[in-house]
Amino acid sequence: MAQWDPGRVRAGSKLHAIARLIRVEHTLFSLPFAYAGAILSLYPFSLGDAVLIALALLGLRSAAMAYNNIADLDIDRLNPRSANRPLVVGAVSLGEAYAVVAIGSILYYASAALLNRYALILSPLLWVTAMTYPYAKRLHPLPHLHLGLVLGFSVLGGAIAASGDEARSLWEALSTVPWDYVVGVTLWVAGFDIIYSIMDMEFDRRHGLGSIPAVLEPTRAIIVALIFHVASALLMLRGTLVRGFTMAGVGGVIAGSVIMLAGDLLVMRDTRNIPKAFNANLLVGILVSSGIIVDYLSLYAKPFVNALTN
Repeated sequence: MAQWDPGRVRAGSKLHAIARLIRVEHTLFSLPFAYAGAILSLYPFSLGDAVLIALALLGLRSAAMAYNNIADLDIDRLNPRSANRPLVVGAVSLGEAYAVVAIGSILYYASAALLNRYALILSPLLWVTAMTYPYAKRLHPLPHLHLGLVLGFSVLGGAIAASGDEARSLWEALSTVPWDYVVGVTLWVAGFDIIYSIMDMEFDRRHGLGSIPAVLEPTRAIIVALIFHVASALLMLRGTLVRGFTMAGVGGVIAGSVIMLAGDLLVMRDTRNIPKAFNANLLVGILVSSGIIVDYLSLYAKPFVNALTN
């Protein structure tokens, strides 16, 4: 199986090595879903809220990615595919990685506290989910769903950030969350993580690590990923339609769904296409969420502009 690894580090500065450690591009591709959650809550949010949502996600993702590298250091040292990751090659020290975890966590909790009380109350749930992901594969064969939930919770966080100021109770705030969209995003991420895990199938088997490819073989694993992605597409489509979104919102979901399913079929034809499918999936969040943002602006431009300027 191919030795491609998006977390590898090449020669460069310390800043470059830390950027590889936390994979900044993953934050950028997950941020649109947080904004989609805020918009789909159907509550107005200010420019300040939008900035705090971005800072909270940056902090959480940075802390979680750094800790994932720390927790998996023993595994990454044994796996030839991950032999060039920052902690393995010493481009980033353990102390520096723990500092990123601390700084990211502080930024996350501070941003949540500044958003509203319900964002702060729920913040430990999102933090614990993200930080425990590295241990999932040591316990069961479904770590893909755990990872999916980490990103799915960004939708939840965005919704609570928007509605928390006006909600009269935690239950009311939770009722504004587009749960169909949360589950849809969870299944989307779980699906392409299943495909990504095919590259480590033999390694996982030898070291007793859990994954669907290690249990089912690649062909059946890809079928599971395809089922997840079909369900994801339907749930995200429902999430836009039932909230009154039309051309751009629906078009974004359809475009993202085509990329999801095309990636699955590409890998089904040849597993050497896994890097192509993985990178193509980074566009899904941008397409789906951009469609929702454009649709929202066209439907609710006046209240949105008022919210930004207040």
